[in-house]
Amino acid sequence: MGTESENKSVLKEGFLVKRGHVVHNWKVRWFVLKHDRLMYYKYEGGKRDSCHRGTIPLNNCTINCPYLEYENRPLVLRLQTSTSEEHFLEACTREERDEWAAAIGKAVQKLNPQDAQILSQTQNKGSKSLQLHNINLSQVVDSMYDVHTGIRLCNLVEQGSTYTNCFSGSAVVDWIVFNKLALTRVEAVTLSSALLDEGSLRPVGVRSADAVRSAALGEQFLDDSTALYCFSQSLQKKGSVKAEKSVSAVELSGKVVKRGYLLKQGHKVKNWKVRLFVLRAEPAFLHYYDPSKDDITPVGSIALRGCLVSALDDNGIPSGVKGKVQGNLFKIITQADTHYYIQAPTHEERMDWIQAIRQVV
Repeated sequence: MGTESENKSVLKEGFLVKRGHVVHNWKVRWFVLKHDRLMYYKYEGGKRDSCHRGTIPLNNCTINCPYLEYENRPLVLRLQTSTSEEHFLEACTREERDEWAAAIGKAVQKLNPQDAQILSQTQNKGSKSLQLHNINLSQVVDSMYDVHTGIRLCNLVEQGSTYTNCFSGSAVVDWIVFNKLALTRVEAVTLSSALLDEGSLRPVGVRSADAVRSAALGEQFLDDSTALYCFSQSLQKKGSVKAEKSVSAVELSGKVVKRGYLLKQGHKVKNWKVRLFVLRAEPAFLHYYDPSKDDITPVGSIALRGCLVSALDDNGIPSGVKGKVQGNLFKIITQADTHYYIQAPTHEERMDWIQAIRQVV
């Protein structure tokens, strides 16, 4: 009865990456949101600790979402407590980050009804506005540059010349519309022109350069597959596309289908570690990253073509699995007969991942 009551008081729970207070390193923690506090736990092996590692009081807490001060970490939100203590938390997707911000904001509003208006304004900064005048251009560029879900960089040819690490105008417009940053292609062109005007994007080749010189402001960007653009030199810094190519440009060229935090059992040392998993289609690969590091290169990849994926029984510990696992296990067997054991935080997430992997294979 006590456990059921405890579960009812949980407003939201899941993995987030937290920056340390003393040493500013990033570590994955399991967060549990209650009506007046946010508690976090460590996963030891494959199981959550029974005692919590820290508590963030929510009374008079303020939220900044998105918080874009961290290079290579565009999915961070910041909480500031009533004692001015700061907590920096990173989610695995924009949707998940915004859901956490909304859930925490709602809890704070209930504790401090008089601050509702201020908090709602803070949260609106993180929501996807379809009004162009409300769009934060630096946020758009950060999202576009995100190595996991941003725009794909290619080697493209225009009038006999090859340009590296660029993209077409129509690809930019497609990306903006797909990510709901604009309702129509016309709006997306206006937004792209603003990025061009402020120097985040630059023209590459003859067609795009001509448009910048001759077109009216707001029409300088071409929604055209033969007009080429790239990021400005100032963006091509730590974590550029060169890092991707060291893994495999082909592997990482597939469309991102799903991403999230899962636990993976190691091959040599059979320990469990939380990894950020990114599922890509055409070609079908499952890449996993160390969320504690800023490095944007995967620590490993699973070739999914011809693989078998299946849920494992939660009654007892299946053969091949080590440690005291929480449950919600599934297994991937590749064509090369390599076995991967993965643990999802919930039963629903396990089934979602299995279904998503089966659809891309």
